[in-house]
Amino acid sequence: MNEPSTRTRATLERWLTGPRFGPLPARHTTEPPPALSFEFFPPKTDALEAQLWTCVRRLESLAPHFVSVTYGAGGSTQARTHATVSRLVTETTLVPAAHLTCIGASRGEVDDVARQYWDAGIRHIVALRGDAPAGQTYTPHPQGYAYASDLVAGLKRIADFEISVAAYPETHPAAVSAEADLDNLKRKLDAGATRAITQYFFESATYLRFLDRAMAAGIAAPLVPGIMPVSNFTQAKKFSAMCGASVPDWMGALFEGTENDPETRRMVATVVAAEQVRLLQANGVDEFHFYTLNRPDLTYAIAHILGARPVPPGTRRSRDEAEPLHGGEPHPGQSTVV
Repeated sequence: MNEPSTRTRATLERWLTGPRFGPLPARHTTEPPPALSFEFFPPKTDALEAQLWTCVRRLESLAPHFVSVTYGAGGSTQARTHATVSRLVTETTLVPAAHLTCIGASRGEVDDVARQYWDAGIRHIVALRGDAPAGQTYTPHPQGYAYASDLVAGLKRIADFEISVAAYPETHPAAVSAEADLDNLKRKLDAGATRAITQYFFESATYLRFLDRAMAAGIAAPLVPGIMPVSNFTQAKKFSAMCGASVPDWMGALFEGTENDPETRRMVATVVAAEQVRLLQANGVDEFHFYTLNRPDLTYAIAHILGARPVPPGTRRSRDEAEPLHGGEPHPGQSTVV
C-alpha cells in the first residue's frame, strides 16, 4: 500500500482529534408543540391585500395563540390596522392583537382607538412607544402618552386588556445603557403588561444571555423570542442596521451568491431559522413569535420543524375557547418596532 501523503495524514488527524458535537435533542411526539404567534402588517395595495390574506389562511391552520397586526411609523397605518384586525375577528378563527403606539396622538385619541378595539372584540394590545417618521426624532405628543409604560397604564384604566410589550435582547438603539433598557422593560411589565415580545435576533446566544440578565434584574414575565425568517438577506441586513439588530458574519457567508438564486436562498433561509429555533427549543424555550412579513411559507416550514401541525377546521379552537398563554381568565379575542 502507498503511504498516505502528509496532507492526507493531517486531514485524518484533524478529523480524529477535533471536537465532537452531540445532536440537538429530538422533540418527543408526546410533547405539546410550542405556543406560536404570528405578526402581519396591514396592506397598502390590492395586490398586497391578497398576499396578506393568503398568508393569514395558510397560517390560520396552525391555530396560533394569537396574531398581531403592526402600526406604521408615526401611526401611519392606523385605519388599515383597525380594518385588518376587525376583519380577522369577523372572518377567521384567529385571536388578533392590535399594535397601538403613543406617537402623534393625544391621550384622548389613543384612548378612543383602544375603546374601538374593545368594542370590536379585541382584547389583546401590543403597546409600543412607536417610531417617528423617517428622518425625524421621537418627541412625545404634548397631551399624549410619553412612553410605552404610560400607554400600558392608560390601557389598563380603560379595560382589562391583555397587553404585550417590546423587549430588546441587544438593547434599544436609543437606550443610554443595557441596564436602563431593562429598567424600562420592567416599568412596562409593572404597569400591567403580561409578556414581552423581543426584537428579532440571529444569534441564539444573544437571546439566552438576555434571559439571564432579565432574570437577574428581577423580571419574571415571559420574554417571547421574536423570530424573523430571512427571505431577502440584503433587505434584512439594511433593516437590521436601522433597528440595532446584529447580523453575524457567518450568516452573510451562508447567503453569499444567492442574490439571483431564489430557490437556494429559500433553502438557506430555512436552515438558518430552523437551527435557531431548534437550539432555543433545546434550551427550554416553548413560545415563539414570528415576524412573517406577510410571507407564509418560511414561517410555516419553521413552525412545522418546531412540532406545529395543521388543526382540522372542525376541531380548531374558537376565540371563545382560547386561553391566555400565562394564566388569567379566557378572553373572547386577543407590533413592529419592538
